[in-house]
Amino acid sequence: MPRPKTHDDALRVKLLNRAGELLAEEGPQGLSLRRLAAEVGTSTTAVYSLFGSKPALISELCTEGFRRIGERLESVPHTDDPPADLVRLGVVYREAALAQRHIYPIMFADAAASGEPPADLSEASLLTLEPLRDAVQAGIDAGAFPHAPADMIAGSVWAYAHGMVLFELHHNLPAGFEYRHAYERGLRATVTGWRID
Repeated sequence: MPRPKTHDDALRVKLLNRAGELLAEEGPQGLSLRRLAAEVGTSTTAVYSLFGSKPALISELCTEGFRRIGERLESVPHTDDPPADLVRLGVVYREAALAQRHIYPIMFADAAASGEPPADLSEASLLTLEPLRDAVQAGIDAGAFPHAPADMIAGSVWAYAHGMVLFELHHNLPAGFEYRHAYERGLRATVTGWRID
């Protein structure tokens, strides 16, 4: 009979989720591998076996966050209306970010948390941007976005989405602000603005 696999992907995900919560709630000083292991009900040996070190754990946390968002964006179907596709991608981006609200802020503050940026973070974030680029390029090919590079349009849509998501996560706008409604109207306005020659 084979030995039970204790350091599996389910444990890895639990550790990543709790690490994100601790970082979001208490900052880098609130995360130690010993505490993390205790709170998840495993050993520090298991944490080291899965990640190697605290900086590596934070790097993996950031990469995992981008991977999850990328998977959600990849699930958005393409239609014959690329600007509408781009808006749908922006809506799904917000939903995916809010679904991992304890990880999302860390994805963009990893250098402060770990002391050095993870080597593969830039690659992970660029892969996340690919569905946006694809929708923009389809719009350029169809003549919907005249005279603008795909990266410029995709980058501006991402910047809008990211900024609004952070405002929502940190409750930066006045009490009662309708984030979802404002987000979607602003997103449509951003995409529409790129359609003007």
